[in-house]
Amino acid sequence: MNAAVETHCVRLSAADDFEGWRDAARNLAEAGVAADAIGWQVQGDSDLFARDLPVPAAPSFAVPRAFVELARDAICHSDPERFALLYALLLRTKVNRSAIEDEADSVVRRVQQLAKSVRRDIHKMHAFVRFREVSDHSGMRFVAFFEPEHHIVRRAASFFVNRFANMRWSILTPELSIHWDGETLTEGPGATRAEAPSGDPIEEAWRTYYASIFNPARLKVGAMLKEMPKKYWRNMPETSLVQPLIANARNRELEMIGRSAAKQGLEKALEAEREVQRPSNLRSAWEALMKNARNCTRCELYKCGTQTVFGEGPLHPKLMFVGEQPGDQEDLAGRPFIGPAGQLLDEMLEEAGVDRSQTYVTNAVKHFKFEQRGKRRIHSKPDTGEIQACRFWIAQERELIRPPLTVALGATAARSLIGKAVTISKVRGSPIKLADGLECWVTVHPSSLLRMPDRDRRHEERQRFIAEMKRIWKRAAELAA
Repeated sequence: MNAAVETHCVRLSAADDFEGWRDAARNLAEAGVAADAIGWQVQGDSDLFARDLPVPAAPSFAVPRAFVELARDAICHSDPERFALLYALLLRTKVNRSAIEDEADSVVRRVQQLAKSVRRDIHKMHAFVRFREVSDHSGMRFVAFFEPEHHIVRRAASFFVNRFANMRWSILTPELSIHWDGETLTEGPGATRAEAPSGDPIEEAWRTYYASIFNPARLKVGAMLKEMPKKYWRNMPETSLVQPLIANARNRELEMIGRSAAKQGLEKALEAEREVQRPSNLRSAWEALMKNARNCTRCELYKCGTQTVFGEGPLHPKLMFVGEQPGDQEDLAGRPFIGPAGQLLDEMLEEAGVDRSQTYVTNAVKHFKFEQRGKRRIHSKPDTGEIQACRFWIAQERELIRPPLTVALGATAARSLIGKAVTISKVRGSPIKLADGLECWVTVHPSSLLRMPDRDRRHEERQRFIAEMKRIWKRAAELAA
């Protein structure tokens, strides 16, 4: 190594400082500086042979958008050569805008591999972060610890802000930590696993749920380990169950087959399954109704949401649940009750012994009403006119399905079903006869539990809801009989 060779020294503010790299690289490229004449450093690093030299200001040049997107990902990689590789590719792109498309080029392939590895690491962070509930001076907060392979924490933060906008949370990593207070995202120093909280009651419920949904017939160990490497298992409560579940998978599979065959004979079990999947007049009518609802313009909300979110579930249910309206996640996915409130409902129904597969879920209002605040979409309560306009669809659903018992979750659902405003505290716990002669019970919406800051009160209301569901499920069985 020739220590006398002077290089341009570029000092970046952070390991993922894309803007700093972009500005310096653009000026250096305009000045015609070669790739091997530049020393790239992250603040705090040292290079005895690099010297700060003046970089001439010059007009910038355009690069393809694909290069910018590729560079934003690749620069988050932990490879110390990433800055130089990207600069070398920038020089080629400056001469030939199509250079980035030449996958036979070793530099292009290397940068693409870096970007792919970063995107995979971001995906792992999205999938494997597990929050644990703690209390601080401001109330309830959710804290998680994660060990990324690359410098992805800032890139991945927006996902958690959008998904958990109404929660206070922190994600601790060895490099840096991010904190969300419901309004502002802030950064802090890195942390160790020892600084993260241990398990909480929610974790045990998650382990129980994971064990109950584990399907041995679909187990592919190699694919599972590829998607969920063991390095992430330490932060995930359910993974302590994986080894015994794998070991017992074949026995469970044989047991499932044996139970089915013993109950009604294997051939009869297969015939029953085909009967469920076979089209029927009721199914055709429901599908036609759903397709019509997707084109609904009965109120102005069709201009607001992404799509109509129709009901979902068996068409001969024991219970129908009616909520208020789809939330952000439901609006994007086109399915009801898949967001935080829906997940909480599933947990409480399971604890109450309610067979979720025998319930139909829908909403009183089929479009997501919201207020845009920056990049976030904040739920906004539907008004009387919007509820009234959507009563057409809920009435059609109920006429087709004819559920023995309907549960109104919240005041909006109760108003839609009963036809007038009611106070939940006054009508909760007693059956109400609807205009079509069928029975309805009114209770709170699960989202109200999520909004309760007091942990003891939230636990108390959760237990009350579960007890209520046990009573309703028993009543639904009586009516179905």
